[in-house]
Amino acid sequence: MKRTQLYLDDDLWNGLHARARQEGTTISELVRVAARERYLGSLDARKRAMQAVVGIRKDRKDLADTEAYVRWLRRGTRLKRLAGA
Repeated sequence: MKRTQLYLDDDLWNGLHARARQEGTTISELVRVAARERYLGSLDARKRAMQAVVGIRKDRKDLADTEAYVRWLRRGTRLKRLAGA
């Protein structure tokens, strides 16, 4: 975690201070949560986005056999050469 310094006007500081006391947390945590949600999106939204991507290409018919392609890429004799060295 990195440390930073912010300048807050009195109204904002008072609002955050009251909210932090109300929620039993710190102003720093409120700012971290707000910045994370604003600039990174909520954790749930990021998780849903990642889950939506899983398996997205599994039903593609225009792709060759991926297992055969990977085996073709790994066909080299590098491991045999290294073992003999």
